[in-house]
Amino acid sequence: MSTVLAVQLYTVRDRLAADRPGTLRALADAGYGAVEPFQAHRDPHALRADLDAAGLSVCSAHADVLGADADAAFAAAPVLGTDTLIQAYLPPERFADADAVADTARRLGAAAVRAADLGLRVGYHNHHWEVATRVDGRTALEALADRLAPEVLLEVDLYWAATGGADVPALLGRLGDRVRYLHVKDGPATVEGPMTAVGAGIVPIGAALAAAPGARRIVELDHCAGDVLEALRASAAVLR
Repeated sequence: MSTVLAVQLYTVRDRLAADRPGTLRALADAGYGAVEPFQAHRDPHALRADLDAAGLSVCSAHADVLGADADAAFAAAPVLGTDTLIQAYLPPERFADADAVADTARRLGAAAVRAADLGLRVGYHNHHWEVATRVDGRTALEALADRLAPEVLLEVDLYWAATGGADVPALLGRLGDRVRYLHVKDGPATVEGPMTAVGAGIVPIGAALAAAPGARRIVELDHCAGDVLEALRASAAVLR
């Protein structure tokens, strides 16, 4: 596991829109050495320049590798300086039953083949419905993992897994080494939120991190209670 703490840039999307260079410098000052961009296909050269100015690396990037922008995302990855693209979202119907899960696994596997030809890899990031939905007597996320090609990794979102009703450390233990990234976030573990600084909510952060010690840690706060930069600073302090 890299000891460089990362942050998903969706957390500060409004601040980025207003002042991207200043926001990136603020993230570096808050204790982060890396970022995970979202919508990776958008303006990668300019983003890379701003990241370089702030002294930030890119650990991975969110992109729709199954959609119309996949080719642009694959081209953007080396510009940003990452070899990993994460499918950040698929709708609940893609996990409704065993057939839907199998088709989702097939599509992700096909994207991974395309990515591998370019020296890249593909992963999947969960929300709450992949955990709340049961397929073959277990979570749809586990059913997906069993059907995925070995090249496809998982980025498990601790908050959404807890919201979906999982015993998060136990889930991570069952998923094993396929979990290469963690979205570390905290709060009330409800769909509505809002999220809090890491350590200020009910998600079992310490036990979850211990259950996936080799996974890269990326802080994300989708909708934050209070000042987002202050929450990010507090989260970095807790994780350090």
